[in-house]
Amino acid sequence: MFCSSMVMGTLITISAYSWFSMWIGLEINLLSIIPLLKSPSSLYPSEASMKYFITQSLASTVLLFSVIMMSNLDEFMPQNSMFFLSIMLNSALLMKVGAAPFHNWFPEVLEGLNWNNSLIMLTWQKIGPMILLTYNLQMTYFFMFIIISSSIISGILGMNQISLRKILAYSSINHMAWMIASMLCFKTIWTIYFMVYSMITINIVLMFKYLNIFHFKQLMNSLNANKIFKLFFILNFFSLGGLPPFLGFLPKWLVINNLVENNFFLLSLILIIFTLLPLFFYMRLTFSTLMFSNNEIIFKIPNMVNFKIILLNVFSLMGLFICTSIFNSF
Repeated sequence: MFCSSMVMGTLITISAYSWFSMWIGLEINLLSIIPLLKSPSSLYPSEASMKYFITQSLASTVLLFSVIMMSNLDEFMPQNSMFFLSIMLNSALLMKVGAAPFHNWFPEVLEGLNWNNSLIMLTWQKIGPMILLTYNLQMTYFFMFIIISSSIISGILGMNQISLRKILAYSSINHMAWMIASMLCFKTIWTIYFMVYSMITINIVLMFKYLNIFHFKQLMNSLNANKIFKLFFILNFFSLGGLPPFLGFLPKWLVINNLVENNFFLLSLILIIFTLLPLFFYMRLTFSTLMFSNNEIIFKIPNMVNFKIILLNVFSLMGLFICTSIFNSF
């Protein structure tokens, strides 16, 4: 019931015609996900759900206040009132989605959740606020500040993390910068970027859930039982970092191409440079499974990997080749 109402809340948000209806959809989504985050076996999900509820309630309050004030503006109000109210509205949506500098709650909440709920937070919970952001993208300099701060802060703060959930959280903040940049000129690129990011994130989270690991040190021995699994793990992180010839390179290529065509040269340069920092800690994760000396049992029969995981990984890793083949055929 809560899963269906969570989906329904997001669908109400993205299909509504008024800001008040969009706010109602966001509230339905919020009140539906709180019971899903709780766990009777541990107190950490309860703490994370409380942090999530307080942050989202604050963002919803600011959103509703700014919408009410914008609808009641008249000729006696100062000229710059609409500008400040637009900043409040966009800041509330950016807080809901976890973009920097409104990001501090996101890694802390993700740290207390299991992998299923972490996947919901990383993918589905971003759809509603991100689509609302596309409706109100007039302030280019404000969003350029958000893009630059998200790419810089996520790269620097993710460097010294040993928790896999926090690494994925800072990775998500970095990808948020790319997604907002994709909205500035051509909003269809955001759809492609989000679909590709969701596919790669689902692959990685399913692997972590299958191995039942949450921290950096657990990687060293968990991946030695199955070499195909280790290969998929490494290639998925390369794809998440945007290295060619993997599928994660395609949306970043489209974003850079679109930014350069619209004369956002400095913004594209900053995004490209500070993407190297997340790529560094992705490669640190993958090299830990390759370069450290580990004791392996030669005669151990490897566990068979789930067929769904193999199928998803094949689609994800062959995606760029399939896309280029289809586009070149037209």
